[in-house]
Amino acid sequence: MPSRCLVVDDNERFLFVAERLLGAGDVLDVEGATDIASAIEVFDRFKPDVVLIDVSLGLESGFGLARQLIERAPGFANRIIIISTRSGEDYEGLIEDASVAGFISKSDLSVDAVQRLVAGLG
Repeated sequence: MPSRCLVVDDNERFLFVAERLLGAGDVLDVEGATDIASAIEVFDRFKPDVVLIDVSLGLESGFGLARQLIERAPGFANRIIIISTRSGEDYEGLIEDASVAGFISKSDLSVDAVQRLVAGLG
């Protein structure tokens, strides 16, 4: 099961909440990033087991970041989860094309949801 989690979201308030939610009880060690450049820096330094990426990172694309991380670490695709306030159905084709582990709505975000996706129990 994952122990280190990187959350990438341009909304700092959501990052604060996600870091507290996922890090509660010391289940996950969580770090955050707000854009692609900082996400890549944290990814290289922190070596996360799983990365949660918001669909929209301001003017940048969360799917673009997912592609960059997969290029940097082949085989990591099944450790990337796309998140959004919108429904996963809105991004179904993009999620499939990105070959990531899956999607979690921000309202459904939990350690259990992350662990289930990474374990392939979606």
